[in-house]
Amino acid sequence: MLKNYLVTAWRNLNKNRAFSLINIAGLAIGMAVCLLILQYVNFELSYDQFNKNAADIYRVTNDRYQNGKLVQHGTITYSAIGKALQDDYPEVIGHVRAEPWGKTTAGYQDKKIADLATMAIDNDFFTMFSYPLLAGDRATALREPHTAVISTTTAEKVFGVQKNYSGLVGRQFVLDRDTLPYKVTGVIEVPENSHLQFDILTSYSTMLTGKNVWKEADYDFTDSDFWHYIQLKHGTDYRALEAKLEEFSQRHFQGNKVSGSVEKFYLQPLSRAHLYSDYEYEIGKTGSATVVWGLFIIAVFIITIAWVNYINLSTARSVDRAKEVGVRKVTGATRGELIRQFLIESLLVNLFAFGLAIGLMSVTQKAFNGLIQTELSFATLFRPGFNGYSITIGLGALLLLGIFVSAAYPAFVLSSFRPIAVLKGKFRSSRKGIVLRKGLVIGQFAITILLITGSVVVYRQITFMSRQELGMNIDHMLIVRPPALTAWDSTFIEKENSFKHELKQISGVSGAATAGRLPGNEMARTFNVHRLEDNSGAHYTLRNMSVDYDYLNLYNMKIIAGRDFDPSDYNPDPSKLHNILLSKAAVKMLGFASPEDAIGKQIVTRRNWTVIGVVNDWHQKSLRYALEPAMLTPFYGTDNWISVKVNTGNITATMAAVKEKYRAFFPGNPFDYFFLDEAFNKQYKNDLLFGKAFTLFAGLAIVIACLGLLGLSAFGTAQRIKEIGIRKVLGASVTNIVLLLSKDFVWLVMIAFLIASPIAWWIMHQWLQDFAYRIVLSPWIFAAAGFLAVLIAIVTISFQAIKAAMATPVQSLRAE
Repeated sequence: MLKNYLVTAWRNLNKNRAFSLINIAGLAIGMAVCLLILQYVNFELSYDQFNKNAADIYRVTNDRYQNGKLVQHGTITYSAIGKALQDDYPEVIGHVRAEPWGKTTAGYQDKKIADLATMAIDNDFFTMFSYPLLAGDRATALREPHTAVISTTTAEKVFGVQKNYSGLVGRQFVLDRDTLPYKVTGVIEVPENSHLQFDILTSYSTMLTGKNVWKEADYDFTDSDFWHYIQLKHGTDYRALEAKLEEFSQRHFQGNKVSGSVEKFYLQPLSRAHLYSDYEYEIGKTGSATVVWGLFIIAVFIITIAWVNYINLSTARSVDRAKEVGVRKVTGATRGELIRQFLIESLLVNLFAFGLAIGLMSVTQKAFNGLIQTELSFATLFRPGFNGYSITIGLGALLLLGIFVSAAYPAFVLSSFRPIAVLKGKFRSSRKGIVLRKGLVIGQFAITILLITGSVVVYRQITFMSRQELGMNIDHMLIVRPPALTAWDSTFIEKENSFKHELKQISGVSGAATAGRLPGNEMARTFNVHRLEDNSGAHYTLRNMSVDYDYLNLYNMKIIAGRDFDPSDYNPDPSKLHNILLSKAAVKMLGFASPEDAIGKQIVTRRNWTVIGVVNDWHQKSLRYALEPAMLTPFYGTDNWISVKVNTGNITATMAAVKEKYRAFFPGNPFDYFFLDEAFNKQYKNDLLFGKAFTLFAGLAIVIACLGLLGLSAFGTAQRIKEIGIRKVLGASVTNIVLLLSKDFVWLVMIAFLIASPIAWWIMHQWLQDFAYRIVLSPWIFAAAGFLAVLIAIVTISFQAIKAAMATPVQSLRAE
């Protein structure tokens, strides 16, 4: 019987090749898109799930309020927090402190490898987390000072070892300018779906021993420069513990005495660290929950459109299949047998489509990986993600449910026909069936209009941000990494100034400067700032950054009052530095009447500073964030970045000349560089991904919807072939016929527009709230999306309508 069902199903598919092709193509594209997107969704949701204790690990976050306003929302806090929490609350069974050292240079024999992400961390890291340790002892790997666990990539870069990692244990290497070598005590594998990405882990105890002991790193409530992870007893309600943290804060310290602000602590589940981080001073690899869930919704929309197409086309063909059903019932077929027949036919279409989808996915996988800049594969769908295998199970359930519904509904409709009415020629499509098909078309195009509107809004917002003035010019700016291996001494400032002078002699270089932070980097904060003469008790927070006297001119930043730094403002002895620059926003916040009024006045931090100039405001970070008041200080340092303005002519020769000068002035330092505009634009990575994916998948949704509309219009035209012939005999023009066949579909698209527009406005309005600087949702955006949808519908329908209208009436009536 099954063989008979399959043969019959194949014959029906082969008999109606055009409809079969439309159905299979639409379903295949929808399934392929859905599978590709769900690869990315599952990968993003799988972050940190390899940790056995993932459900019980939290990181401590910290908000600071000043004068009733949030001034810091970060992951950075005091060194004592973790231990104090474990001492005070039995729910906390473990804590780990982390202190990132940034990018370091490892030296081994005559080899120096730069740009290694390094972090000092407690030995309990290996108890709390489940990173695979390929060599070494988890219990003791980071217990002793000057010990280090290196990643597999570092093992290859520094030691040239790829497999026999146990042989590395005991070897020594040097980090930056540290006079004591570090002993390798382990080799660790860092999974790609870990929010913590590092090359070297050093023992936390290293900071607490030796000549330069960092006392505040041990147990302190005054120096806020540390990150904490805690582990709770399994089953603990972390929100209940979080509610106790205000009391905890008051018991151990008062933030207004430490930072001049009110401090509040929170706990963030490890599973949310990657996707739900809008925190400052983030040390982890972050993604965007908006992008992930937005693409997930798009995937559901697209596969829904594809299945709606199938249901619509299958039920629309009910008139053609009616006589077949009538004959089968008269010859003894039961309704159950007919249902099974149509179910198998539908399942066969879905299986063909699924097989084609796998093929399409394989062909487009490389391009998709390039789009999202992540190496994924079909196997990614089957790795454990958020809540285990919930995404994989959900995907399977969605596909099975969709296949069953899209197969079952046509099967039950077709099997319900009454044979007597059919064979007497009295069968017509039911009113309910027609209303359902119209409803499904409206739903399809409402989703399509939503996607078109979304892609336009995302594109316009990204374009808006990229074209805004930053208050500085970062074009053609080459960034050379700091000479971190050069020791600081009284001659360093003179040496760096001489280096800059030599750079300017290169024909392809127009200027050079140094600074502690780069555009796109988080600036440091200075708390408890106030005017010397202000007795109101008001205290403020300023961003701060060290720059040299060429920085403002190099970046084309404008002095609006007073003067810029000059060489006399700098001194190798930091205690002799007294002059600063303020931003225009800082002048306003501190209550000066005007920029000119601030000149010569003093402000107080941990020392007194004299304001010598006011700089026009600039965007240090992306336009997702609001401008913040800032101060610029006259510090040099061996960890200051070197900015070089280059011409785009012979860049290769220019780079070679810069490298030669760098090595002459800073021997022993690896020469490494990048271009600032590329680094700055990485801030928009998630937004650009969202924009590209939105536009691409909106286009595919339109293609799928158009396939369905093409099939429906072809079927509708075929059903009205006699009417078209009669109208032409009576004098109807081609235009009249096209309008006749198009108007019903156009009305459906217009109704879809009316439904989709307010929904699209609300969704995109919510999305835009994440940006401090954003576009206005103009009515024309929605009108353009609606017009485009109507135009696409008309063009799609016109293929069949014009073909029918151009046919001679004799052929139409003879065919009938």
